[in-house]
Amino acid sequence: MKDIDFSELYSLHYKRLFHISLSITRDAYLAEDVVQETFIKAMKKAETIEDKQKVGAWLAVIAGRTALDFVRKEKRKPTIPMEQEMIECLGKKTMQNVEQEVQSGFMAEEINSAIRQLTRDYQDVLFLKLDKGLKEHEIASILNLKQSTVKTRIFRARKQLKMMVQMSA
Repeated sequence: MKDIDFSELYSLHYKRLFHISLSITRDAYLAEDVVQETFIKAMKKAETIEDKQKVGAWLAVIAGRTALDFVRKEKRKPTIPMEQEMIECLGKKTMQNVEQEVQSGFMAEEINSAIRQLTRDYQDVLFLKLDKGLKEHEIASILNLKQSTVKTRIFRARKQLKMMVQMSA
């Protein structure tokens, strides 16, 4: 039987097939998948339909069997049981991590603001040291300074930053 309009069949039988699937799977998302799979199977075997009056019953049987297959497949998936305490602990850790990230972001913003208040000499050495990760002798060669001068500027810049951050806290 080749003259089957599957879009019409879908709209006519969707609700019924969904309820059948839902009653077996007890999961709306899984039931939705079952209905989709049912129509895929029906399309592949459309030529086997002899009586157009029995299409609804035929689809219902396919949906029921497909739902059972889905349930069996879900049961075979390995699961790890979690204790309620473990779930609550994970929630607390997640909240702490979010709070720590937010706090770190505020601290980084505060430090960057304080760095912008330093003299240009201090800003340059800190930028190369902290952002670029360069060593003192590399900074010295870039800025045409002695290595001892670079070390002194880094020390003094950090000292000023520490005082600025402590005063704002």
